[in-house]
Amino acid sequence: MDRFNAMQAFARVVETGSFTKAAETLQISKTSVTQLVQQLEARLRVKLLNRTTRKVNATADGAAYYERVIKLLADMDDAETSLSNAVVSPRGRLRVDVPSPFARMVLIPALPGFYAQYPDIQLDMGVSDRLVDLIDENVDCVVRGGELTDLSLVARRIGELSVGVYAAPSYLQKAGVPSHPSALSAPPHYIVGFKWRAGLASLYTPYHETESVSVQGRHRITVDDGNAALAAGLAGLGTILLPDYMAREHVARGELVPLFEEWHLDPMPMFIAFPPNRHVSAKLRVFIDWVIALMNERELGHKPNR
Repeated sequence: MDRFNAMQAFARVVETGSFTKAAETLQISKTSVTQLVQQLEARLRVKLLNRTTRKVNATADGAAYYERVIKLLADMDDAETSLSNAVVSPRGRLRVDVPSPFARMVLIPALPGFYAQYPDIQLDMGVSDRLVDLIDENVDCVVRGGELTDLSLVARRIGELSVGVYAAPSYLQKAGVPSHPSALSAPPHYIVGFKWRAGLASLYTPYHETESVSVQGRHRITVDDGNAALAAGLAGLGTILLPDYMAREHVARGELVPLFEEWHLDPMPMFIAFPPNRHVSAKLRVFIDWVIALMNERELGHKPNR
C-alpha cells in the first residue's frame, strides 16, 4: 500500500463525501479509491468512514485522523517545494477559478511573466462568474469581485476596483442622456441586469456631496457573466455598471460613454478565497502575491476621486 496515496484518497473522500467524486478529482478509478481506503483502515485497524447509499461521512476516529492527515499532506507539499538542491521555485498543479473579464483582460495576458518566475506551476483555470463548490470541484482558490456570501471560506482581500456607469452612443441616441442617476429608474431608460451569486443585483447607489440615490432600473436582459454584460451594453441594450478597467478601451474608441462623472460609486472589493481546510501551499501563496502585484501594476485599484 502506498501510504501517501491512501491518505490522499481518504482525505478527498471526506472532503467530497463520495468515493465517485474523490476518484474524479484524483483522476483515478473509484475501485482504486475504495481499495486504498480499505487498505488504510486495515493498517490502522480502525473504521474511518461510515458508508451509506447516499453519503459517506467520517467516523469520530476518521474525523480526528483527517485533521492530522491534511496537515501531514500539506507539510509534504511544502517539503517538496522548499528543496534548494533541485527546484527552488514552487511547483505542482494549482486549480483556480476567476471571473471571465478578469481572466481575459488581466490575468491571461500577464501569464508569460508569471511562468517566467514560476515555470513549474501548472494552472488549471476555470473562467466563470458562477458559484463554485471548492470542495466538490477540488478548486484551490477562487478570485471574486463583490462581497463574499459564503462565510465558511477563508478570504483575503486583494484590492478594490473602481466602477462607473456607462452606455453606448446608440442607446443614448434613443433614450437620451440622463442628467441625474434617478432618471435610470424610469422610462425610457433601461439598465443591463446582472445576476450575482446571491441573486439579481440591479440596485446601485451613486453619491455626490451630500446626496445619494438608489437606482433600481428596469432591465430587458439579465446576465450572469461580465463579458456578456459588456456585450449587452455595447449593443445598446441599457446602461451598464462596469469596473473601469473593462470600459477603458471602449471609451477610448467611442463605443461607450461614461455617465455621471461627478458622482461616485463604492468600489468593488476583490477577494481570493479558499476552503478553511485547504493548506495555503507555496504555489498558492505566490499566485496570490502575483495577482496583488498585477492589480497594482495595471492600476486597477480604487481611485477615490476618479
